[in-house]
Amino acid sequence: MSIASLIVFLLLVVLDVLTRKVFKSKKTPPLIEWSGGLKIPLVGGMLEFLKGPMKLMAKAFPKYGEVFTVPVFHERITFLIGPKVSEFFFKAKDVEMSQKEVYEFNVPTFGKGVVFDVDHQTRAEQFRFFADSLKSERLRTYVGMMVKEADAFFEKWGDEGEVDLLDSLSELIVLTASRCLLGREIRENLFSEVTALVHDLDKGMVPLSVFFPYAPIEAHRKRDKARKDLALIFDKVIQARRESGSLEPDVLQTFIDARYKDGSKLTNDQVLGMLIAVLFAGQHTSSITSTWTGLLAIANKERVMPYLEQEQQKIMKKHGTKIDFDVLAEMDELHFAVKEALRMHPPLIMLLRKAQVNFDVETSDGKKYTVPKGHICATSPAFAHRMDSVFKNPNTYDPQRFKSDENKFASYIGFGAGRHGCMGETFAFMQIKTIWSVLIRNFEFDLIGDLPEPDYEGMVVGPKHPCKIRYKRRDRKKNGLMKSPSTMSKSFKA
Repeated sequence: MSIASLIVFLLLVVLDVLTRKVFKSKKTPPLIEWSGGLKIPLVGGMLEFLKGPMKLMAKAFPKYGEVFTVPVFHERITFLIGPKVSEFFFKAKDVEMSQKEVYEFNVPTFGKGVVFDVDHQTRAEQFRFFADSLKSERLRTYVGMMVKEADAFFEKWGDEGEVDLLDSLSELIVLTASRCLLGREIRENLFSEVTALVHDLDKGMVPLSVFFPYAPIEAHRKRDKARKDLALIFDKVIQARRESGSLEPDVLQTFIDARYKDGSKLTNDQVLGMLIAVLFAGQHTSSITSTWTGLLAIANKERVMPYLEQEQQKIMKKHGTKIDFDVLAEMDELHFAVKEALRMHPPLIMLLRKAQVNFDVETSDGKKYTVPKGHICATSPAFAHRMDSVFKNPNTYDPQRFKSDENKFASYIGFGAGRHGCMGETFAFMQIKTIWSVLIRNFEFDLIGDLPEPDYEGMVVGPKHPCKIRYKRRDRKKNGLMKSPSTMSKSFKA
């Protein structure tokens, strides 16, 4: 063992002793110190965590229950599994349960002076800027852009063929994001260059980045260069808009026009940082959720597709081929399909906060614990959504479950919940529903091979490749979209 390793080990021992001493009068959550059936103090839990958080939760929940703590490097992560024990997690104020400390690894990607590099008050004002970009009049404009991109994209498909759905929809999401978020100038003139740089930014966020965001590795070097190159590109675009007085209907313009309460505005680099943050928050999650929506519906096409097709037929009789903000709002069946896909396969399998105060939790079976200040707290939509106590038949793919009021409760956390519920939820649903409205109206589908498994190796969890489907363009005059939904069954593929 090297001297550095020995010092780290001794510090962990001291931390462990001090923590136990301070809280000896209170019952702290059980500490996972086991790995491979052996008790290994200090690092046993970390070894289990590094095998994957989903495996850890599946193994720990039956033994330890809804609350348990895992030591990982110099941190302690306390898991809060299920709606009862995660209530404080979602409802606490930022000064009690903070995002900033656990997501600071994003600062090299987003940039200085935005989101996780500012105090709580400044970040709240920046979130207001984002909220302004999602007001209904803006959303109405974005739908037109989304429809235009989707129509053009799927028009390039032949009358029949095979595609990898994840690859195809990821490409389309980038196009629509460029149009709605980054602006007309980028979409029409600099799309390829900016897309390549954003790709390098994306690949610069690896698991090591979470603990060591400035580690001197190649992925980080490419990330940092891409961030500088993007700053040069957007500085020219933003400055040109400022000087011309242009008022484009996109998120970029909202951030350019944004003003803090004291009248100050974002710098050009901070405008870019806000754009990157919004892009990263939505790009992968939307492409993954739109892919799962299609894969699950196609895998269960005899039971699910008739509902979706019949709904489109009904809407087309009423509105013709038009798709806009109000038309999308009428698509309940498609909304249920997206929501159920997100319930079963949320892209973010863990949500994190850092406890700024000690707080008490009580499990559903009456056990009480005190979670110490300084612990990183984690809750998992992916795990909670598959609990029998949260959803009936949780491993059954059943969009119709959301027709019942009993499923409209806070236990659904596909877009987070509480004070930090995702502000982009409406935008995401619009985007995914637009894509699948165009697809269902124009194509029939079959799944090639088995339904893919989730890829838990990624930072954002999507389906494993391949995600192959076969498509055939509809002849509306001959076939239409009319099919009667068959009886719902519990044999759905999940």
